[in-house]
Amino acid sequence: MTTVDILYVGGPTAVIELGGVRLLTDPTFDAPGEYPIGSRSLVKTAGPALSATEIAPVDAVLLSHDQHPDNLDTAGRGYLAEVPLTLSTASAYDRVGAPVRALPSWEHVDLPRPTGGVLRVTAVPALHGPEGSEPLVGEVTGFVLSGEGLPTVYVSGDNASLDVVRTIAGRLGPVDVAVLFAGAARTPLVPDAPLTLTSGAAAEAARILGARHVVPLHFEHWAHFTQDGATLTKAFAEAGLADRLHLLEPGASVRL
Repeated sequence: MTTVDILYVGGPTAVIELGGVRLLTDPTFDAPGEYPIGSRSLVKTAGPALSATEIAPVDAVLLSHDQHPDNLDTAGRGYLAEVPLTLSTASAYDRVGAPVRALPSWEHVDLPRPTGGVLRVTAVPALHGPEGSEPLVGEVTGFVLSGEGLPTVYVSGDNASLDVVRTIAGRLGPVDVAVLFAGAARTPLVPDAPLTLTSGAAAEAARILGARHVVPLHFEHWAHFTQDGATLTKAFAEAGLADRLHLLEPGASVRL
């Protein structure tokens, strides 16, 4: 089976190369600082390990959502103009327009592979917080990547729901690699529940998906994360899944 290469840029941003197709998740290239969102601000504590110009061209962007600056910032928006295709939610298309293409849950796009065949990108549900939080946090999507002779890769986006993970596993699982947005993000917008997976939930998601490998994203570099790499390491060890966890340093890559 062909391998998948994942380069961790920082925050929710990574380059995933699969079957010769290069994809970028949630472009965030701005410097540290305060980023207003509505009546509050999100605080970025570290910049990306690589700038947008240092990343080789990609074939498409997988954008979980556009409405929060920790998933699409100013430099990230500019980057979209340089990319042939950006797949995201209908809401993102309404707000951003081209080059975003709306991809509803369970629908797919086939991207040509340079050596023949296609890489299928299927949009899957995501819930950015507890049940009922959608009117506050907005629409979010995840993705599943698949193709003949390729490992199946799940990219969660900002999903906090294990029920959603179970639904995805039931329809498209098992997966070989799970790219999980973690960090147990919390903001005053939804004060009583995390907006992304906790470390324990990330380990459970790996078990539900049958994932042989897990690469966490979006668990550091912003002040609203309440858990980090240390809690991920502990949670996966306690779940007996330590050998599945690949905790990358910014700028590092892994071949799976």
